[in-house]
Amino acid sequence: MEAVLAHLRAAIERGEYAIGDKLPSEAELGRTLEVSRPVLREALRALQTMGLTVSRTGKGTFVVASAVEDPTFGDYTASDLLEVRRHVEIPVAGYAARRRTAENLDRLTHLLDRMERETDTTAWVAMDTLFHLTVAEAAQNPVFRRVIEEIRDALARQSAFLNDLGGRREQSDREHRALVEALIDGSEQDAREAMAHHIDRVETSLTDIVRATRKDRTQGPDSK
Repeated sequence: MEAVLAHLRAAIERGEYAIGDKLPSEAELGRTLEVSRPVLREALRALQTMGLTVSRTGKGTFVVASAVEDPTFGDYTASDLLEVRRHVEIPVAGYAARRRTAENLDRLTHLLDRMERETDTTAWVAMDTLFHLTVAEAAQNPVFRRVIEEIRDALARQSAFLNDLGGRREQSDREHRALVEALIDGSEQDAREAMAHHIDRVETSLTDIVRATRKDRTQGPDSK
């Protein structure tokens, strides 16, 4: 999927498909690139998330930008999500370290254990968003929980995007583990630092994807 995405993205950035152009049909692209329909659809979804294309029901996929600016996850852009997460989730982690209950720690520990064993990306993404919601619950303030609920769908879309294109899952598990250990220790400072590091790594991965190297952009699909 990454190779197909790189190929299509490069074609758009080089102007082979100009703004307003309709991409070839899935069937045609599948034959040309010699990839399966599911792989192609994943790549097309990623193009849309990057803001390069839009899909119009019954009409096809159209190019709307010639360069990636700010990926969109559901109703929110990546930059908006990151800004809010820094102002909400970092202090939330600190409050959670001070206020968490034994039940909160038990839920987080068992959830993280399941995430570290999970092999299905879709299931892992669902647990990833639940993990962040559970941290908010541990802060014992229902407003924090409501805020994370509001962005939960966007977080899930972002998580899936980073796993597909950035291979973030194992690294994210380690970052989550560091956060849980800080919560168990009851260290507000360590919890805040662990969450800040986690969000920093998310931002770095997003930046790496958006600012793909020239080699990545010009690489064609090499697997079927």
